[in-house]
Amino acid sequence: MPGDEKAPVKLSLPLDYQQDIFRELREEDELVIIARGLGLLKIVSNLLHSYDAAGNNFIIVIGADERENTWLGESVAERAAVSNAPKARGLTLVQTDSMTVGKREELYSQGGIFSITSRILVVDFLSSLLDPSTVTGIVVVHAEKVVATSVEAFILRIFRQKNKNGFLKAFSDVPEPFTTGFAPLANMMRNLFLRRPSLWPRYHVTVAKSLEGKKKAEVIELEIPMTQSMQDIQNAVLECVEVSISELKKAGTGLDMEDWTVDSSLHRNFDMVIRRQLDPVWHRTSFRTRQIVRDLSILRNILYYLLTYDAVNFNKYLDTVLASSAPPPGSTRQNQSPWLFLDAAHTIFETARRRVYTGKVKDNDPAIGQNALPDSLSPVLEEMPKWHTLREIMEEIEQDLYLNPTISDDSNGTILIMCNDQSTCRQIREYMQVMDVGASEDEVGEADEEGEEQQPSAPLMMRRKLRNYLLWRRDFAKVRDSLFSENEKTINGTKEQKGTTPANRGKPPANKRRRIRGGSSAASGPSRAPGTNVTLAGDRDAHVASLMSELQPTEAEAEQKPEIATDNLERMEENYSLFDMKELVVVHPYDGDKDDLVLEEVKPRYIIMYEPDSAFVRRVEVYRSSHTNRNVRVYFLYYKDSVEERRFLSALRREKDSFTQLIRERSTMTVTLTLDAHGIEDPQEKYLRTVNTRIAGGGRLAATATTPRVVVDMREFRSSLPSLLHARGVDTVPCMLTVGDYVLSPEICVERKSVRDLISSFKDGRLYNQTDTMLQHYKSPMLLIEFDQNKSFTLEPFADLTMSGNSSLASLNPNASSDLQSKLVLLTLAFPRLKIIWSSSPYQTAEIFEELKKQQYEPDPVQAVQIGLEAGESAEQQTFNQAPQDMLRVVPGVTTKNMGKIIMKVENMVQLANMEEEELDLLVGKECARQICRFFDRSVFDE
Repeated sequence: MPGDEKAPVKLSLPLDYQQDIFRELREEDELVIIARGLGLLKIVSNLLHSYDAAGNNFIIVIGADERENTWLGESVAERAAVSNAPKARGLTLVQTDSMTVGKREELYSQGGIFSITSRILVVDFLSSLLDPSTVTGIVVVHAEKVVATSVEAFILRIFRQKNKNGFLKAFSDVPEPFTTGFAPLANMMRNLFLRRPSLWPRYHVTVAKSLEGKKKAEVIELEIPMTQSMQDIQNAVLECVEVSISELKKAGTGLDMEDWTVDSSLHRNFDMVIRRQLDPVWHRTSFRTRQIVRDLSILRNILYYLLTYDAVNFNKYLDTVLASSAPPPGSTRQNQSPWLFLDAAHTIFETARRRVYTGKVKDNDPAIGQNALPDSLSPVLEEMPKWHTLREIMEEIEQDLYLNPTISDDSNGTILIMCNDQSTCRQIREYMQVMDVGASEDEVGEADEEGEEQQPSAPLMMRRKLRNYLLWRRDFAKVRDSLFSENEKTINGTKEQKGTTPANRGKPPANKRRRIRGGSSAASGPSRAPGTNVTLAGDRDAHVASLMSELQPTEAEAEQKPEIATDNLERMEENYSLFDMKELVVVHPYDGDKDDLVLEEVKPRYIIMYEPDSAFVRRVEVYRSSHTNRNVRVYFLYYKDSVEERRFLSALRREKDSFTQLIRERSTMTVTLTLDAHGIEDPQEKYLRTVNTRIAGGGRLAATATTPRVVVDMREFRSSLPSLLHARGVDTVPCMLTVGDYVLSPEICVERKSVRDLISSFKDGRLYNQTDTMLQHYKSPMLLIEFDQNKSFTLEPFADLTMSGNSSLASLNPNASSDLQSKLVLLTLAFPRLKIIWSSSPYQTAEIFEELKKQQYEPDPVQAVQIGLEAGESAEQQTFNQAPQDMLRVVPGVTTKNMGKIIMKVENMVQLANMEEEELDLLVGKECARQICRFFDRSVFDE
């Protein structure tokens, strides 16, 4: 770059492997695949700063999410301030459609570093708002997501077609996607238009040497045994998982089942992998197989929540699992999950309940009818074993700070506690608030009499959680009964609409008396007859009353704050002051590369890893090796012989195996000879491709040198079809269309619908309006129904969606699968000129479009934009956010006639929900206003 060598650049890459990666990237284009936690975004930010300091570059960053853009922007600005680079301009975000075309054109003309949303960038490339030849280079973050049909691959193809000299740098810290499929690394390199991959696992010689020097962090590994009840629940859940996987294998789907093991099921994406494998044959799988696939996700969540939720919240989650598995009222189909009938399932629910309270009341106990309180119930409130260990660690740190008050190094003395998610953070904060508060005076007296030392515990927090749980269950029962009664009314209404035989007309059903007395699930509540369905966890009112009487707040509890962080911030200057960093305890969830920023800002002396995370272990290694003057002590907590430990070790093993496979494939990978997006093509062959030799039926021999053109609606660039059309040599022109999605010729207009979009369009009536407008302006309107390439080419898997989103009702209706076909028949009867095209995948759609364009004139983009607009109206005035429109269409009282008025007059859904009926009356009319207000004002607790 001109002047690049003279630009003042100060990098923040202290480790050898970071400097080696930076030097390689400056010299040539390559794909960098690095292990998690080794500071990927730090390398990217320093690379961007090196180009930004030169001041004469136009760099585009694609693939970064909002959090990463914020991190990169702050880091580049910080580097520019440290380097005192006069030409540096920082990172500019172009993320929303609200930024006008003129504003974007002005920014592009000035140059600099831009992070642009993929959909905006591809439109600007195709509309020539941004000339790809003026771009210095593109930096791709999350290269593992750049598949052949992605928008990012489309962008890189356009860039490489019109810019042969610009650089391409791609980054990824997720090696697993590069090892699935046939020659995955070579295919990914082809999509990225790169030749050289650079692999940096943790066991790389340079990485290991950089992180395993003399200055290592002091690590204390604490292996915490689980309680007996937690072990019993874990073993029972693993047994259910094993049985479910064996049932899947017995189904005989003909798929590769080698990876369908209990060890693989511990990972979060296991159920997604199985569902992806079953998608092509989903319509042929039995109801039982589909249910088992859904159950695996639930069982995996139970395993995770067992180790993270406290006993009360875990029991609450199990209550919701049982409630969601209950059959709808009036259903005779045994559609409950198979694992619920296992003995292990009984162990799960019974043990989870015993962790909270013990005791049982028989149904025929006379004390229940007299509203007496049985004495057999007592709260147990088992605490998490990690809480006790956390308390001991905090005491050890406090003692260490007391004995060594002055810090000899550069760290702040702050305590940093890291965990998986925000819910665990809240749990730790709540526990640390009350862990020094003892139990009730009676419990303390009993401990003193027995001569035992009072153990650190959280009785106040657990008692409060149990009180909230019992109150929640009362409300939950009301909501469940209300929803079940509504479903029963709906089912009874559908049965009455079908009609009855003349002999039974006017008479009550034969089983009416039995139903009223409690024969059905709706009348009898959550319980069912033995051997028919699993009984819902619903104790009698006497249970709840007994526990509530024992859980009345004690004096110690009354003195505590009701919740954390509920202080009023008035008179802040008088009541608040800054914390001393030595007294600060930071509880933070794992947040990817942003954890590097947390370590740099907090400068902790003590780090407590409440839950294991391999990436954060490496981040601490990088932090300690980068700052030799900062001492760090790490407490590494995990449950012994738990799923948590197995998941941690399995993740390390999978990453190591992925890098080993990538190294092997790189050694045998074929070399790409050309990176031209068009490939090598003879000009004569290119001309012959445009010759149409079919002269039958009045046709003529014709040849044209112009590229085929298709006008595409801007909102369609979320799909992969425009990219596939461009790859087949079709010029895609992005426009804001009012009528149709694709204009193939002056006479042919196509409205593309995925199956889910088709179903929602039928529900809100949008499709009829779209078809009507196409018939008014085009001679050959067409409806394209496009399926996913990885799914079955049939409507049967979507039958449940046709029943207003209620899968339970769909299972009761045997004609649900034919509902969509019936609506399509009615559509063709209403619009005989409409032609319907069925496509099994976007690839086939691209071929169909090529065939339809033969012997047709090219469309005029200006004319296509003007069609459907009123006089004096511009296309920009028709641009609204699609998601709120879809939400608005399903609100009762909102019709196609008044929806336009609502969109123009009401700012958002919140404003609409808070409007009075009189205000809506002036806008949409009295009846529609009444329906809208009733919808938003209704409570789920109402009968």
